[in-house]
Amino acid sequence: VAGPLSGFQANTGQTVAGGVRLMAEQLNRAGGLLGYKVKVVALDDEADSDVAVSVAEQIKEAIGRGEKVVGVIGHPNSGQTAAAMGVYKDLDLVVITPTASEVALTQQGYRNFFRVNAANDLQAQTGADYLVNKLSAKRVAVLYNDDAYGIDLGKLVAENLRGLGAEVPVSLQVKVEQNRYGDEVSKIKQANVDAIYYAGYEVECPYLRADLRDTGLADLTFMASDGCFLAATIDNADGAAEGIYVTGFAPSPKTSVDQQWVSAYQAVEFRNPDTYSVNGYSAMQVLAEGVKKAGALTGSKVRDAIRNLDIKTPLGQVQFQDNGDLRKAQIYVFQVKDGQFTQVAP
Repeated sequence: VAGPLSGFQANTGQTVAGGVRLMAEQLNRAGGLLGYKVKVVALDDEADSDVAVSVAEQIKEAIGRGEKVVGVIGHPNSGQTAAAMGVYKDLDLVVITPTASEVALTQQGYRNFFRVNAANDLQAQTGADYLVNKLSAKRVAVLYNDDAYGIDLGKLVAENLRGLGAEVPVSLQVKVEQNRYGDEVSKIKQANVDAIYYAGYEVECPYLRADLRDTGLADLTFMASDGCFLAATIDNADGAAEGIYVTGFAPSPKTSVDQQWVSAYQAVEFRNPDTYSVNGYSAMQVLAEGVKKAGALTGSKVRDAIRNLDIKTPLGQVQFQDNGDLRKAQIYVFQVKDGQFTQVAP
């Protein structure tokens, strides 16, 4: 499992890794895979692309030593996934990202890459449609952070909003981990918008929302992307998160898994699952079913088997297109109500 296990996005990586470990625990209790025990090795990419390449090189070295590495669940972020695929594409293993959404990832011709989440094109379309047709937004400020994910999604959201007849008078790039937005809030106020879309992470979103509130703009409709669909968006907003909308790549754990699953997760991880625990779990489930269907631990055979899978996961029914994208991807819309994410669509 490769992802940020330390630093500003540690919760994202740990949440995904927890889901993977739970699936592995269940597999091992049932006898493992093809007679082998499933061992989960979590590697920290620190949400940094250079480190992600180093992680990929470590995995390459492990294979060179003769270790049986059948797959990588990761990376959660698009930038790190794109960087690491430069190494993974030549290895005999399967890569399944739980959440990386940059559209271009599945346009590179990779044969061993899959994702269990929707891409940014569908997220942008869904978010823009909800803002315009459900929330009656007419003038929308689009803010996005300065990594591959934010830039890709911000551009797509603006295009979709304009296509639906809305105006985008403000489009602003901000920094990853930025926590003060005085200049941006001033420009938003001057533009006289009625809604804001933010494409970024939970380490920025709550502070943007708090600055908007403190400047008298708390009543503006506010929608954030999947990177903000984590508890920290609520916990770190100083009480300002109530009412915001967030798009996500997974249904609420309250509706996608039962209490027995939650208890099993707690027993393995000694913490509660977060929103994308089900993505890590589902990605590991896909890998395991691919191994079973292939009857082999060879990456080339497993990847071919995965392309023919049709399985039910906590994310819903999973089937893949030839390029590694889901055949039927889904974006979910949540609103913060009484301090919790409440699913409002579909």
